Amino acid sequence: MTLTFHPYDQTFVDDVRAGGPDAYGRPAEHAVSAGPGNPCRSCLRDIPEGVQMLILAARPFPEMQPYAETGPVFLCADACRPWADGGVPPILTTSPDYLLKGYSADHRIVYGTGQVVDRDRVAKYAAEVLSRGDVAYVDVRSARNNCFQTRITLAP
Repeated sequence: MTLTFHPYDQTFVDDVRAGGPDAYGRPAEHAVSAGPGNPCRSCLRDIPEGVQMLILAARPFPEMQPYAETGPVFLCADACRPWADGGVPPILTTSPDYLLKGYSADHRIVYGTGQVVDRDRVAKYAAEVLSRGDVAYVDVRSARNNCFQTRITLAP
């Protein structure tokens, strides 16, 4: 079973970088990265210390509904190469653990799939959850702040 770790939707990322609205209809805030702990949701790497970054509200769901969580995310302020490498992205190696939750094809949480897992078990647990017939994807969030990190699907 091969997993794909997805960067945030590139159309949304490009629009926000160009001054477009975030999930709350507001422009992103500009800041300077303090280094580790500022993970870009496009390149799925920490934004290096001293580099310009954006802070914005993001909702990785196609429409508003009760399970469509919104939260803060960071992006490199300048264009970066969206994650397309294989394996677990670097932003999932910086915390001791992460919150994983399975979602159905209609973007609803599949109850019983939410679990905080050690960083070394992220891929294994995601594969277990994705092997269920009722789970279309797994979202990874910060276990401490609940911020969206990445979405995982089975490779086509």
